[in-house]
Amino acid sequence: MAFALSMDAFSISIGMGLIGLRYKHIAKIGLTVGWFHVMMPLIGLVLGKLLSQYIGLFAFVLGGGMLIFIGLQMIASTFQEERASILSTSGLGLILFAVSVSLDSFSAGLSLGMLGAKTWVTLVSFGVMSTIFTWMGLILGRKMGHYFHGYSEWLGGAILIAFGIKIMLAS
Repeated sequence: MAFALSMDAFSISIGMGLIGLRYKHIAKIGLTVGWFHVMMPLIGLVLGKLLSQYIGLFAFVLGGGMLIFIGLQMIASTFQEERASILSTSGLGLILFAVSVSLDSFSAGLSLGMLGAKTWVTLVSFGVMSTIFTWMGLILGRKMGHYFHGYSEWLGGAILIAFGIKIMLAS
């Protein structure tokens, strides 16, 4: 399950990596996403069975909506002379990105809480796998960004929007 949840982080990170991040920022983003992949299922495990039927759909809609918002903002920022983007490698942009790719872990935590999964094994595997896969996606996106030059931010935004729509339709 950790592998499957990390694949979302990997594919979405490719889009973010297209903006040409420094390795220092890639490390920070991966660690942040990993941290949220620990905290979100922990919260889900704690809430467990009581709320799972109500929050599961909400998590997918919220996560998809956040990805669409970030993707639209990336595309819109290409038209602005001043590049003050909400999609940044620190602050609110980083938190929004990490939360949006970690919301599916919250839903998984709810389910695993009902099944009585081992908490530490679940949390460590989710965190480690998502950190590694986020790093791989960001680095791959960074390397691919050189081929797309000025269109990389457009492409990255389009990828985030596509995944946001996919997540919302899958729910």
